[in-house]
Amino acid sequence: MSIFRLACLATASILPALWWTLPAFAQQERFVRTPTELAQAISNSDPGDAIVMANGVWTDTQIAFYAEGAPGDTITLRAETPGKVILNGRSTLRIAGDYLKVDGLWFDRGTLTDGHIIQFGRSSSRLANHSRLTNCAITNYNPPNRLTEYKWVSIYGTHNRVDHCYFAGKTHDGATVVVWLRDPPNDAPVYHRVDHNHFGHRPDLGKNGGETLRIGTSSRSMQNSFVTVERNLFEECDGEIEIISNKSGQNTFRYNTFRRSAGTLTLRHGNEAHVYGNFFLGEGKSQTGGVRIIGERHEVYNNYFQDLTGTGYRAALAVVNGVENSPLNRYFQVKDAIVAFNTFLNTEETFVIGAGKSNEQSLPPENLTITSNLVETSMGPILEYEDTPVNISYATNIMHGSTLGIDQPDGISTVDPQLTQSGLLWRPSASSPALNAAAALAFATTDMDGQARDATPDIGADEQAASPITNRPLTEADVGPSFLSIVLPVESPPKELPSTSVTIRNAPNPFNARTHVSFTLAESGHVRLVVYDILGREVTSLLDALRTQGEHRVIFEASGLPAGLYMVRLNVNDQQQTHMLIRQ
Repeated sequence: MSIFRLACLATASILPALWWTLPAFAQQERFVRTPTELAQAISNSDPGDAIVMANGVWTDTQIAFYAEGAPGDTITLRAETPGKVILNGRSTLRIAGDYLKVDGLWFDRGTLTDGHIIQFGRSSSRLANHSRLTNCAITNYNPPNRLTEYKWVSIYGTHNRVDHCYFAGKTHDGATVVVWLRDPPNDAPVYHRVDHNHFGHRPDLGKNGGETLRIGTSSRSMQNSFVTVERNLFEECDGEIEIISNKSGQNTFRYNTFRRSAGTLTLRHGNEAHVYGNFFLGEGKSQTGGVRIIGERHEVYNNYFQDLTGTGYRAALAVVNGVENSPLNRYFQVKDAIVAFNTFLNTEETFVIGAGKSNEQSLPPENLTITSNLVETSMGPILEYEDTPVNISYATNIMHGSTLGIDQPDGISTVDPQLTQSGLLWRPSASSPALNAAAALAFATTDMDGQARDATPDIGADEQAASPITNRPLTEADVGPSFLSIVLPVESPPKELPSTSVTIRNAPNPFNARTHVSFTLAESGHVRLVVYDILGREVTSLLDALRTQGEHRVIFEASGLPAGLYMVRLNVNDQQQTHMLIRQ
């Protein structure tokens, strides 16, 4: 082994959490055209090797990616061309071993009867560690019966990563992506990372089991898992009330964007979650919510909530009543939670305290701190006590626009926060009473934009600062696989539209014969709206005309087109944005 490779191994032993940043050294590249050749290539692989699957449709292919890489010498299984290796039928993928990477595969319109489409593990004793699923997609991989239960991605092992993937069109029972924890004595934290993924439309399942992302289970919820979920786009994730279901301890949810998703980020079981820098943008859609708190010592701060219509458990911020001597699968009392530096705008129900009170759920939240939050809404009341909290503390909050709902305590001002619109978001103006009016918190050192807070921070999620913005609401251009954008033709490429300039969406999605494509312009301009297939071929032009500021809608008639993934590209004023459409 070379001195250089030994140096990489030594570095990786010092920095195991950053294994995926180390360079890989391809020793041998094996090109395979059949499942038999694929199995043989995997069997013969050594650290640093690459296995390349030929472009085309692979039907009923059971990929057993069982191998052993090394730090800095990952074994890679990849598509010849990202997005051009299509797996369907009863195709599955199992990843078992250390330092493995899967890149560029697309599972589309297959079906299973149970189990998992992709699983990080072979058995309870042969799991995947330090491995990665990247630049892949699963779409419309559904059984005939929606009550047939299987997971799309199951993450076992430790230090694994799922990133830059696209998951959409799941209509059947079972969470889309699940992080599994092991039973004692093998119950050490798992340290997985889920980032830069696009979780697309998932219709309402009509029952429990429709989570988009679940971390842990109720039976293992008192274990700490230290999973990081960051910079993902959750768009129209309507499977059930728990878009994300947190069921373990010490997990971090940061810099994610939730658009038009009918549910909440639910801290269902487990303690000490950290929820910050997220954007919850309901756009007025029914049952869109924010964060639901259950358990102890959670921190929810620097989040932005706008145009949410959810009530009760689906409120912008719901703090749930607990069950006395709660079993693991019920509701633990909320204790010592901190809700700070959040901004709420045009939310139907902002704070619901003691949500779910009943004869069984009889324990109100205890030692709840609500500080430095900014609320501007005409709907209300802003604070709703379904049960009276024990030792609740308010400090330096501004709540304006509707009735408060309780006798005004110290720590809440009802002054006009004087917000001004900046694209789609609203921020304090230069004369706002929110400026320099909050008390600093040790853990809230930056704001929702990633800008540093000073010694006398501003109330709400936004801190007025001159430094560059590093965190903003995500769009499809920021997340998901590279191949879902590179297939589109490049015409003297215009700039991508900033997320605050325009929004584009369609409903329903997935759709059958037709769908309504809607877009909202921040300013007038000449709009060209074109639909492409997944190979980048133009299918139809929906619009080529001048449109004014505001919302517009056109119909995409697809009755003569095959099922699959399409993309609609919006060009306006020499800028562009792309949105994915799913034809069933």
